Amino acid sequence: MKYSEAKQGRVFVIRLEDGDIFHEEIERFAKEKGIARAYLNVVGGADKESLLVVGPEESRAYPVNPMVHELYDAHEVVGTGTLFPDDAGNPIVHLHMACGREENTVTGCVRNGVKVWHVMEVILVELLDSTAQRLLDKATGFKLLVP
Repeated sequence: MKYSEAKQGRVFVIRLEDGDIFHEEIERFAKEKGIARAYLNVVGGADKESLLVVGPEESRAYPVNPMVHELYDAHEVVGTGTLFPDDAGNPIVHLHMACGREENTVTGCVRNGVKVWHVMEVILVELLDSTAQRLLDKATGFKLLVP
């Protein structure tokens, strides 16, 4: 385990609108507001054709080849995640979202593009006094959190 400590900063209540791409809007918002690090909580709707990363093709193979799932219609969603800068200082969202419709639920990472269906509500809690960032891990190809 690796860890560091942070303090809570500003809290933002955000409403994303129909057609917004979740991670793009949150990363843009973070740049505009000077937010380097944050915790995210989200609830709302994801539209059809949204893309979720739902796991690797093989659990221990390198390089890691992600599987992508496309939502076939509007889904109710709940998600939680973080925002930390990469080595170039760009804010990067890492958020997993559970998307349900009727008796079907799929959970995955939003990094390939989740499109808002009508509305998505986000609570963003800024984290201060932290140097944590995402750095490229050559073995996996992921930008891993380095606390």
